[in-house]
Amino acid sequence: MLRLHEYAYHRPGTLNEAVAFLREHPDAMPIAGGTDLMPNMKHRLFTPRHLVALKGVRELHGVWLADAEGNPVEDGSPAAAQVVIGACTTLTQVSRDPVVRRTMPSLAEAAGKVAGPQIRNQGTIGGNLCLDTRCTYYNQSLFWRQALGFCLKKDGDVCHVTRTGKKCVAAHSADTVPALITLGASMDLVSVEGTRTVGVDEFFVADGKWNTIRGRDELVARVRIPLPNPAVRTAYVKVRQRNSIDFPLLSIAAAAELAPDHTVRRISLVVSALGSRPRVVTGLDKVAVGHRLDEAAEAVAQQAFKQCHPLENLIVDPEWRRAMVPVYVRRALHEMTPARPLAA
Repeated sequence: MLRLHEYAYHRPGTLNEAVAFLREHPDAMPIAGGTDLMPNMKHRLFTPRHLVALKGVRELHGVWLADAEGNPVEDGSPAAAQVVIGACTTLTQVSRDPVVRRTMPSLAEAAGKVAGPQIRNQGTIGGNLCLDTRCTYYNQSLFWRQALGFCLKKDGDVCHVTRTGKKCVAAHSADTVPALITLGASMDLVSVEGTRTVGVDEFFVADGKWNTIRGRDELVARVRIPLPNPAVRTAYVKVRQRNSIDFPLLSIAAAAELAPDHTVRRISLVVSALGSRPRVVTGLDKVAVGHRLDEAAEAVAQQAFKQCHPLENLIVDPEWRRAMVPVYVRRALHEMTPARPLAA
């Protein structure tokens, strides 16, 4: 049986109290749903002396529409410019929210594909954004890691994947992030020094040891997503061993703005579970703009294949995972393709 170490559990009532405690206690960690942190604590990957519980902070909950300045507005208001999601909003709530489902179905799909219903009922979108990277050699018990030899990400000085000690390549595995990046989302990071807003695409760095720019005394307070116009189509697809519970072996999100004749005006594609941060596929305007999605699907798929190179950081063969990249890119784009208009 894997047991937890001894720690103190704190329940601040406000966001200010939470960030103040984190600043005063360097050995503290925030916890919301705890669906990733608690297993990692049992594996002795993290051993904080204090846990700061966030679910009791009311300002971190909810999904609402807001104007460009961030003021809440009613659904249907012409002033609505963004969807705001509190960091402690559960993944189940995100996946079922009517505004999210209507305006950004890829995010609803991604949130609804995280693990199983018990995890989604407890896990939060803020926790998913801050999900620790994963690796075959890292997500193991202390006994297992001692037997092999500790890795660069925890207590060691070598990466067992690359066989060098320069940089950890543990995989980014959060489902909602690729969808949020394609939607142009940003996030508010709060500390005792105030609030800073960063794009979700800017939040991640290519170092699996700590793959975000979030300071250890900062909290994700909310996510802000520009309200897509009706011409935007989105999709999210996920490859995993079982169709529930498992983390992604590969995850792909796409968004495209279409002209009235259904040709592409703008397109974005993000592939994740490859390395330590999501990969934004580049060069798509040249192969997709001016074409219908189904016509451009093969060129976009090949562009993704050229740029995506999975590593041996997950339990499935990396070459097979790479071969699945164009397959699932095609599926995502065909899912987004509207029916052809009837001939006159």
